[in-house]
This record gives sequence, C-alpha cells and structure tokens, in this order.
Amino acid sequence: MSTMTELRLTRGESKHSQDMQVDKKLPGKVLGLCSTRYGLALIVHFCNLSLVAQNIIMYITMVAMVNSTDHQSLLNSSTEWLPVDSLGGGNKTPKSLPAGVPLYDWSPKIQGIIFSSISYGMILTLALSGYLAGRIGTKRVFGCALLASSVLALLTPLAADFGIASLIVTRIVHGLSQGIGSGGQFALWEKWGPPHERSRLCSIALSGMILGSFTATLLGGFISQALGWPFTFYIFGGIGCVFCFFWFVLVYDDPVSHPWISTSEKEYIMSSLDQQVSSSKQSLPIKAILKSLPCWSLCFCCFSHQWLLNILIVYTPTYIGSVYNVNIRDNGVLSAFPFIGSWITGILGGYLADFLLTKNFRLITVRKIATVLGNLPASAFIMALPYVNSNYITTITFLTISCGLSQLCQAGVYINALDIAPRYSSFLAGVSREFSQIAAILVPIITGFLLSQDPEFGWKYTFFLMFAINLLGLIFYIIFGEADIQDWAKERKLTYL
Repeated sequence: MSTMTELRLTRGESKHSQDMQVDKKLPGKVLGLCSTRYGLALIVHFCNLSLVAQNIIMYITMVAMVNSTDHQSLLNSSTEWLPVDSLGGGNKTPKSLPAGVPLYDWSPKIQGIIFSSISYGMILTLALSGYLAGRIGTKRVFGCALLASSVLALLTPLAADFGIASLIVTRIVHGLSQGIGSGGQFALWEKWGPPHERSRLCSIALSGMILGSFTATLLGGFISQALGWPFTFYIFGGIGCVFCFFWFVLVYDDPVSHPWISTSEKEYIMSSLDQQVSSSKQSLPIKAILKSLPCWSLCFCCFSHQWLLNILIVYTPTYIGSVYNVNIRDNGVLSAFPFIGSWITGILGGYLADFLLTKNFRLITVRKIATVLGNLPASAFIMALPYVNSNYITTITFLTISCGLSQLCQAGVYINALDIAPRYSSFLAGVSREFSQIAAILVPIITGFLLSQDPEFGWKYTFFLMFAINLLGLIFYIIFGEADIQDWAKERKLTYL
C-alpha cells in the first residue's frame, strides 16, 4: 500500500471537511484507548505536567521565600480563620520553616516583577517554536525545551542567592525554554490527530498542564515546609530530566516513523488526514493571516482567558495566604485543591466535544460552547470571591468551580487553530499563545500595583478587571470565530505521491 495520498483541497470543494464528524469509510479504524496515539497523548500529558510545574512552583514557594511568620490579613477582620490544622494548633500562627532557608524582603511589587519575568522569555519564543516544530519536528523542539527548562529550574535557588537581578535574568531565560515547549507541541497533532479525535487527544495532552499546577502547588507547600523551598526546585527539575529521557525514547513526529505502531492504526491515521496534511514545505501566508479575523479572534480570546488563568494560578496562594493567614503547607493544600477538579474537567471536556460532533453538532458550535463555558462562569465565580471571604469553604468551592470550568476552553479556542488552518496550526497556536502571554506579563505587574496601592480593595479591583477583559475577549471570539478551513490555508492543486 502506498504511503499517504495527499489530496489537495480544490477551490470548489465544500467548506468542509471539518463538519464531517466521523468518516465511517476510513480503513482500519482504531479507536481503542490502548492505541499508540493515545499513548502518545499520555506521554505529552506527563511532560506538560513537568514543564508547567517548573513554571509555577515560584508562585507557591514565594510564600516561603518572603518572610512568612507574620501574615496580616489584607481584608477585614471578620474573615473566618481556618480550623485547627492536622498537627494541632490554630492556623493564625504559621509553623516555622526549616532553619537555614534563605528569606528575602520583597514587596508585592517586586514579587509581581519576578512572577512576570518568565513571561518575557516565553513571549519571544512561542510563535517561533510553533514554526520550528512544523519544520524540524516536535520531538526535537519540545524535548530540548523540556531539558533546558529542567536544568534552569535546578539553578533557580542559586540564582536567587546571587540577588534579584540574577533571579530575574534566570527566569527570563527559563521563559525562553518554556515558550519553546508550550508552542512547539501542537505540530504533533497535525500528524497524529484524526480530525474527529483531536478534541480528546489535545485535551488529554493539555490537561497535563493543569495537573502540573495541582502537583506543584500541593507538593510545593509540603516540600517547602519540610525541607525548605530550594528543594522544590531541585525535585521538580530532577523529575523533568527523567520525563525528558522518556520523551526522546518514546515520541516520534509522525506515524510513519514510529517503530511500534500497528499497520491498521497507521493506515487509519494517515487516511483520516489525507485531506489536510501536506509533507511539502510551504511559505507562511503572513499577509493573509494578519488579515484573518478568525485568527485575531483566537488571539484576543486566548489573551482574555490567559488573564483568568494567571489570576488563578499565580495569585491563588497569595490570596488564600493573605485572607486566611495559613502556613505554607496548608496554603499549598488549599491552593492545589481547585486544580484537581479542573484536571478531570479538562479531559472530560475533550470527550464531550467529540461526542457532540458525533451528534451532528457543527464544529464551530462545539468550539464556541466550550469556550463560553470555560470563560464566563469561571470569571464570574472569581469576581464573587471578595464577597464571600468570611467563609473559607465557600471560597475554595468557588475557586474549584472556576478552575474546573476554565479548562473547557481546551476543547474550544485553544485547538481552534487545528480547525481553521491544519497545515499552519503549530505556527498559529504559537502566535495565539504568544499574544496571550502578554496577559501573563501584565497580570502580576498590575495586580501587584493594585494590591500595593489599596490592600483592602485591591482584590476587588483585580477581579473586576479580570472579568471585564474576559468578557470582551469572549465576545470577539463569538462574533468572529470560525472552524472552516480558511482559503489561505488550502492548496489549490490536486497532486498524488
């Protein structure tokens, strides 16, 4: 049997391809969860876990890096304290950290600069990594990025000892590797993801990011309490090196080069992609992309959703610590709890999206439903937090619901680039994430400024601003978002290998 027949879409063809939900004529259909492509999604899942954990451990260790022995509530005194902790004694006085652990005198404004510095590096490499992955393969691009990120995580405590400037420079360089990893993985699904399975495959892979947030936030608190905050960086950096080994051994850029994939699965994947995937290297239609409203809708919606995610990931430990005066260990538990629900929701959301496609829902309808549910209710629950701060159970409940719903966007706007331009999806995904990374830079700076200027109302201003930005981005996507392959992403000729 010949390798892959590359059918080029002609100008007169139907707009899609994409609204054909499941092609029952595809040969050798392989849908089992034990298939190679699902195994690949699971590997990417754990590598994303490691990559994101290395990114966000700074947000939980920061509670231990600055002086944590005299928390003062930023809100009114009616706040309900947490009950007696597991080791006995009230939580108003956090337990001391291990002796000899460095502590720093950093204001909220300085902490915001440290938080955002990693995003300066990411914003430089996200689009470039997507382009490189499409050219030279995801295996090399993502693998090298994960290795570099792991090494830099190991070096972070040393950089902090040298001073704030050294730490910021290290975080910026760390951001370069993080951006390459985040933007360089989407090219994998151009070759491995059948159109009607992309929602679930991408959701499985991307949900590793939220599990990384959960793992780092939970274990970061325990490790910082028991061993000291530097060991958090050492442990997660070492884990990343281990996952990097498995990545280079087990991951291949396409089914053709994979040595262990079954013939039936290989034929099934290649047949399902024969109208979208091209082995030819074509120049990017930059001008057409810049004029494309669907592309801009991806960018603006990703930006607004990233604003929400950064509030959740970066400031959940700080918010809980400031409102409920808990120690670093208990803060890690409370801050991590909301993310386990979002991990489950992220995976189930992909399956739900693919299920709706089998029920003849239009692809764009599925993408927009997932995006609306992942934005509007999630931001509304966060905006309500200052009004329920007297009850920590309600606060954690709201955070859990918000985190869970936010991950539905994985099956919506975040994989929409695979719909509108399959052959350029890695580049577009990188561009949209690069654009959204501006939010990761602005959120810590603006939030740090608001909290420094007005500790009592700073959280309210922060959450209201987040809701407004989230709503604007969502409206833009609802109006201009599409799921049909764009004309500039089609090939005009019909050729055969």
